[in-house]
Amino acid sequence: MDGTPAPEGVRKACSAQSSGDRAVAEIHAAIGGSDNSCVVFFCSADHDLPSVGAAMAKHFGDTLVVGCSTAGEITPEGYGRRSLTAIALPRRTFAAVALPIDNVSTFDLTESPALVSEARARLARLAPFPTDGNCFAFLLIDGLSRREEWVVSALSLVLDNIQLFGGSAGDQLRFNRTHIYLDGAFRPDAAVLLLVATLCPFTVFRTEHFVSTDRKMVVTGAEPTERIVTEINGEPAGREYARMVGLNVRHLAPMIFATYPVVVRVGGVYYVRSIQKVNADQSLTFFCAIDEGIVLTVAQGTDIVDNLKAALADIRRQVGPPQVIIGCDCILRRLEIERKRLVAPMSALLAANNVVGFNTYGEQHNAMHVNQTLTGVAIGWPTHAEHATPH
Repeated sequence: MDGTPAPEGVRKACSAQSSGDRAVAEIHAAIGGSDNSCVVFFCSADHDLPSVGAAMAKHFGDTLVVGCSTAGEITPEGYGRRSLTAIALPRRTFAAVALPIDNVSTFDLTESPALVSEARARLARLAPFPTDGNCFAFLLIDGLSRREEWVVSALSLVLDNIQLFGGSAGDQLRFNRTHIYLDGAFRPDAAVLLLVATLCPFTVFRTEHFVSTDRKMVVTGAEPTERIVTEINGEPAGREYARMVGLNVRHLAPMIFATYPVVVRVGGVYYVRSIQKVNADQSLTFFCAIDEGIVLTVAQGTDIVDNLKAALADIRRQVGPPQVIIGCDCILRRLEIERKRLVAPMSALLAANNVVGFNTYGEQHNAMHVNQTLTGVAIGWPTHAEHATPH
């Protein structure tokens, strides 16, 4: 267990206890308190989730708590497994409200304007400081809902100048069921949008370590709502993708997909579209929706450690030394890091920059749902906290 409190700063903690109640008790001992505006946690899907949920409600009481199940955790000490990790945002410099979305697979997106408007009004009433220009949005969403594109697009449209980032919940690569926590319980088929206002400098960011190549292919058959591509270049999708990356279709596996993702160009910018699995009929299931006619480009990886160092250096130029970075890191990035035996240097880099978060089944950045990307918010130290007066 690790707890790292800082005076009037964001508190971070993690627990490796296998018992949900004991894990939450350790977390609460490190970061709990009446001065918290909000607690955000990330929980291994190997935990007994009902036990964790009940313990969160018991220990944190009326404090706003949101969280999700994961495909892996980023703790204050770096990458973790089968752990529970959390952060607490202090009321003196943060205010937060949550917008729950139940039954996300059938959610009426036309309801978004009214829901977001009401949440913003609640935040303005709650915050002991002006919220205009001081807000970011954090989305946690069922990673198997196949609704991320529609939800994030609808929300971003009505958030105006509020930047959004987020992650799709995981379940340790079982692809069975993922969960979002809010109001004392874990829920499948759900999402929660956390609106946060702060006196601290912050920046919402994304980074990925791939560049496009000249190997292009066209999707000629697809089932977009199922995220399945049946044909590429008029051939069975799995076989043609394997040919494009110089392999036999029988060698396709998560490690291969992590090594050879594809990218699409939107508005002059390339975004990663990762493959989840190859199916028995040689179709490919993606982590993002893919439609017929889209041009896919095979991407080539650069040094993932150097890429993260550069991203963190840019963050420090914008907000100074971060007191916390909430990170949503694709599980395929972690698989690559493990395969290349880079867990130790990456963990050291994450810990040195106060990154806490989880490994996802997809990431969100403003209006885009992306893959094989690290998205997040970096929060610096307040420069005028003396002007904030807690409620």
